Amino acid sequence: CFLTGAAKLVVVIAIFLLTFYVISQVFEIKMDANLGHIFARSALDAAARSTKPPRYKCGISKACPEKHFAFKMSSGAANVVGPKICVEDNVLMSGVKNNVGRGINVALVNGKTGELLDTKFFDMWGGDVAPFIEFLKSIQDGTIVLMATYDDGATKLNEEARKLIAELGSTSITNLGFRDNWVFCGGKGIKTKSPFEQHIKNNKDTNKYEGWPEVVEMEGCIPQKQD
Repeated sequence: CFLTGAAKLVVVIAIFLLTFYVISQVFEIKMDANLGHIFARSALDAAARSTKPPRYKCGISKACPEKHFAFKMSSGAANVVGPKICVEDNVLMSGVKNNVGRGINVALVNGKTGELLDTKFFDMWGGDVAPFIEFLKSIQDGTIVLMATYDDGATKLNEEARKLIAELGSTSITNLGFRDNWVFCGGKGIKTKSPFEQHIKNNKDTNKYEGWPEVVEMEGCIPQKQD
């Protein structure tokens, strides 16, 4: 009986050891497979990161040189989606920020520091041009001025308002018409015409939307004002 009991114990111990060995082998194999998967995935992620193009301020296509401010802007889309103005990776005006409106949307930026000074919009369909004229006259020298239309930015514009905007460097403002899409970046005290301007006429034959042309977008690098 003793021998039989001892034999049974040896068999039980042997089975236990064999089972433990098999389980440990399977566990190690699985661990190795998991680790291999993790390392492989990490390598793929690293490769993807290394091939991903760099992101520049405001999402523009290339980096700006030193002493320049990156900007990107777009006009409104019909009377549905508001315009967007971004400078140095800061969204200054947009529908999400809820600070845009029908007419001409304006952001003023310090030409030396790139800091936001003010944002306003002026209804050029149902509003009055007089407050817009006073606003334009109050802009200080050295201020960067960014403008974008939404819905209609031209109906109430008069000759005085257009002249004041032309003095900021605009060339298209004289031809801005009903429901045209227009974006512009200029400055108070600028000596030449601004290179930063896009204008699409409202034309029923070419409009992307029923009564409005397609959105206009523009990006670039604004030179910092030097003393």
